[in-house]
Amino acid sequence: METRTVLIVLFEGVQSLDLTGPLEVFSYANRFRHRDGRPAAYAVTTAAAGGHPVRTSSGLLVTPDEDLNSAAVPELLLVPGGEGTRTPDAEVVAWLREHGRRPEQVVSVCTGAFLLAEAGLLAGRRATTHWAYCDTLAGRFPEIDVDAEPIFIRDGHVATSAGVTAGIDLALALVEEDLGREIALAIARNLVVFLRRPGNQAQFSVQLATQTARSEPLHEVQQWITDNPAADLTVEALARRASLSPRHFARAFTAEVGMPPGRYVDRVRLEAARRHLEDTTDGIAAIAHRCGFGTSEAMRRAFLRTLGVNPAEYRRRFQPGHRKERDADRDPAV
Repeated sequence: METRTVLIVLFEGVQSLDLTGPLEVFSYANRFRHRDGRPAAYAVTTAAAGGHPVRTSSGLLVTPDEDLNSAAVPELLLVPGGEGTRTPDAEVVAWLREHGRRPEQVVSVCTGAFLLAEAGLLAGRRATTHWAYCDTLAGRFPEIDVDAEPIFIRDGHVATSAGVTAGIDLALALVEEDLGREIALAIARNLVVFLRRPGNQAQFSVQLATQTARSEPLHEVQQWITDNPAADLTVEALARRASLSPRHFARAFTAEVGMPPGRYVDRVRLEAARRHLEDTTDGIAAIAHRCGFGTSEAMRRAFLRTLGVNPAEYRRRFQPGHRKERDADRDPAV
């Protein structure tokens, strides 16, 4: 692979982690390449309108490498998010509108999707952003097919990602395409994110994605489901725990939690299985039984339906490697 040019756009109120997360991934890729005596994979440049320093949303002052208005069009354009996207810099949007279709790849992190949308780069595409802003993005730009579920989405040469750490996942996916899986895994381990998450993994856990029931019986039932995924979690059994009729329970649970009890149970069981695959070496059949799926085939269907990968592939992507592999991946700069 020849060195690819990368341009990261800066602006007032940029989210520092949206900038530094992908930047660290590309930097590690270069370190591993240098360790093997090969040229850098990525030549990264930062640019802001006028070339002036910008202050991030957390107060960090960042000096760009160059003026955005005179920057060369890169092969990979990365647009981070942050509070500054709420009132977009007109110069940044104008530059994106004029030059944003020319790079081989265009990537946004978090609310950087709003800048791409303002520049017309997401029209007719499927896209995502931080889950808290997906409704706003869809409302302001109805021409975009907004999906709040995945951590990143790729539609043609344009990729959008969810909040903060999802930018790392997307950057790792790009490195894997460019340099191979071994390098991507080595970078992930050194960043202590283990293995990269597949793009269609949910942005948040089921507990964060749903509401907490207000009434005490239903709140206790929610906790029971989480603690006992292999138990009898039919509507009838859960209704008995809440001392309600099945019909009343199902209606009240849906109203307070935001989804029917059956769907909630499915998501809790899937999340429990994911944790077991990541954190243990237990067999898939045993995990399926422990997490309430009954059979490994039922768990396989659930994983394919929701995550797009089977349990074995999920474990291969997520479970940390053996000590020997980790030693071989040790940061060459340390």
